Amino acid sequence: MNTLLNKKKEPIDKLAATAGGGRSLAAEAIRRMARSPVAIIGAVITALFVLLAIFAPLLAPKDPFDRALQDQVQLGRGIIPGSMPGYPLGVDDFGRDFLSRLLVGAQQTLLVGVVATLIGVSVGMIIGVLAGAFGGWVDTVLMRFVDVLLSVPSLLLAISVAALFAKPNQWTVIIAVSIVSVPIFARLLRGAMLAQRDADHVLAATSLGVKRHTVVLRHMLPNSLGPVIVQATLTLATSIIEAAALSFLGLGDPDPSRAEWGLMLGKAARQFLDIRPELAYYPAIAIIIVALGFTLLGESMREALDPKNRR
Repeated sequence: MNTLLNKKKEPIDKLAATAGGGRSLAAEAIRRMARSPVAIIGAVITALFVLLAIFAPLLAPKDPFDRALQDQVQLGRGIIPGSMPGYPLGVDDFGRDFLSRLLVGAQQTLLVGVVATLIGVSVGMIIGVLAGAFGGWVDTVLMRFVDVLLSVPSLLLAISVAALFAKPNQWTVIIAVSIVSVPIFARLLRGAMLAQRDADHVLAATSLGVKRHTVVLRHMLPNSLGPVIVQATLTLATSIIEAAALSFLGLGDPDPSRAEWGLMLGKAARQFLDIRPELAYYPAIAIIIVALGFTLLGESMREALDPKNRR
């Protein structure tokens, strides 16, 4: 009898060995991303940007706030020194080392993007969880509010919010950009929560008498966070771009001593493009590369987690 069972079990064992064993969704997604050139490029760009932002004060060759060459800057005659020994990218309009400011600016840019995204995710998740868990009039009221936010173009909404502040600063940009992302996360999480309401594990927990808030927080919410994490990666890229747009329009932090790519791009593009266009080119190129990195990584994560793309 045992011999017969062992013979029947052998084909099953061979099939399991051929399949490589069971993998979790996260492990399968990581495996697929590791084989994707697009994902690798996005991950490398993102990792380099994060490391650069963290260690920027140590990597900066000079003090980014020291106006060492201010006496050589003659704005009236259209002179802003360019590349020279000790200053590979030249100086800005205050005579400060532009390379050092560009490196330190990565830290401020990451801070604006991450904080704005975290606020948008947090508020959007609260709305999405309430709408998806309770439904009924709660869902109706919250989703109509979200529809109002979505009816306004994102950049126009950010400009409108930023214009409400009498004295613009860095937090003005963060709040304006975060409000733009709130409806995106709210609708995304609400849809995922609605899909989870009829899942077998949720119905089983409900039938066993588990309280509603426990079902929502322990069964529905954890299984709905995958798309939110992917969207947060994509939103981080758009947050950096929108923050730069607000600074370009003069609605960002007016403090000239702050080193932030959007602020550097906005001032340089408006005032010194005909004198030293490099002051606008370098921050613009940095923003484009970083936004591309987050976008490639986010799109790769989306494809890796999509069941339709599994092979």
